[in-house]
Amino acid sequence: MTQTFQPRVFSGIQPTGNLHLGNYLGAIRNWVDMQHQHECVYCIVDLHAITLWQEPAALRRGIHEMAAALLASGIDPDRAVLFNQSQVHMHAELCWILMCTARMGWMQRMTQFKEKSGKDKEGASVGLFGYPVLQAADILGYKATHVPVGEDQKQHLELSRDIAQKFNTDYGVALFPLPEPVIQGPATRVMSLRDGTAKMSKSDASDMSRINLSDDVDAIAQKIRKAKTDAEPLPGDLAGLESRPEAKNLVSIYAALAGTTAQVVLTEFEGKGFGAFKPALADLTVSVLAPIAARFRELCADPGHLDAVLTKGAERADAISAPVLAEVKRTVGFLG
Repeated sequence: MTQTFQPRVFSGIQPTGNLHLGNYLGAIRNWVDMQHQHECVYCIVDLHAITLWQEPAALRRGIHEMAAALLASGIDPDRAVLFNQSQVHMHAELCWILMCTARMGWMQRMTQFKEKSGKDKEGASVGLFGYPVLQAADILGYKATHVPVGEDQKQHLELSRDIAQKFNTDYGVALFPLPEPVIQGPATRVMSLRDGTAKMSKSDASDMSRINLSDDVDAIAQKIRKAKTDAEPLPGDLAGLESRPEAKNLVSIYAALAGTTAQVVLTEFEGKGFGAFKPALADLTVSVLAPIAARFRELCADPGHLDAVLTKGAERADAISAPVLAEVKRTVGFLG
């Protein structure tokens, strides 16, 4: 039995507060680009967030900030479906049905549970163990055909495919597509401005280590000027950056913001010191981020508008997913 599925992209993002340049270049900008090429469903995954305990007010603020960041970065809620997960009942309900399809052996091989639970697996929540099935429900509940994935999520997409295949086989249907990964090329990995060997993070004690989406023009420029570097001029090829993590990070940031390659940047700045490079990087960073940061602050100051956008998106998401859930229920044998 075969079925043709409408091409659709699904992607989810955690409601992480204190968003920074790494979040923008690593994920958000890709979402903005994809909405012009595909039918996209974008979800702020607040159900996933509570697999680890969240302070309720901080969670609400994080949902608002993520929505604001996505809108400020260029997500068009009239083009892409944008909502927070807990507003659409399909996610939790389909998750339970697919829990009964997934196998314990599959779940026990999930590496992220081992990493996040650490040495206290007995003390970890059942939700943390089972959340890859919720991810499968997120994807399959929209019959998504494509999912953008980073290195750390490939295993979870494979699990979604396994669950879809087993459900289809168990019930003799072609209800779910087997979602394919969206390959976006090498992701931009943004490192700390104070330590080129550590990833840029909101948890770093030093605010100078990151450029926040809430920073104003002066703060952005100051952080670039004070970013850790070395005394050597920039080389003419990539090999010359291998033992210079801070220099490599700044060149990578410039390339990502300019939409070019690190090699092109090195060709332009070969032989120049950071006294010349940093002002150019600061100007470029401000030109890209300042309008986003200004809009982000404006949106965060209007939570009512953000709630309205997310509610409208949830209605659109429900219109897509409710018929899928109903089809699943009929297939399983539930009464309507």
